[in-house]
Amino acid sequence: MNVTVIFGSDSGVTKAVAATIAKKTGARLLDVQEARTADYEGCDLLILGSPTYGMGELQTDWDLHLSQLEGADLSARKVALFGTGDQMTYPDSFVDAMGILYDKVVSQGAEVVGFTDTVGYDFTGSTALRGGRFVGLALDEDTQSHLTSARIDDWLGQLR
Repeated sequence: MNVTVIFGSDSGVTKAVAATIAKKTGARLLDVQEARTADYEGCDLLILGSPTYGMGELQTDWDLHLSQLEGADLSARKVALFGTGDQMTYPDSFVDAMGILYDKVVSQGAEVVGFTDTVGYDFTGSTALRGGRFVGLALDEDTQSHLTSARIDDWLGQLR
């Protein structure tokens, strides 16, 4: 399977998660700043990752380069999402960026795969919820980093 992982990251946390996912899947890894429209289209599975900033905002690099994603033909393409956030400091907007990316790719015809349960998280709100589940893999490297490896493995098992 041809997999591409595209991420945005300022502090390096989301980049490290993206690199782990890419290594475990044999995926091509791209920073959103380098990704072009063709990069979103040229794979069997597209994995997108972003941290949530402020009070539920998309990471700055994603904001600046969103036009590349918006220009892509994602009809019938499988897309998986992951997001990093801090559920203790920002409990009302935990992994909201993942919800923003979800809305974008669904509006472009993508089939989103890899929904995950909310069990084991402690937050009060998230725009990344659909039907009581996260639209992708939610990670909290600030307070639950000890769970990250197992969560990634479980999620990748679901995607396979």
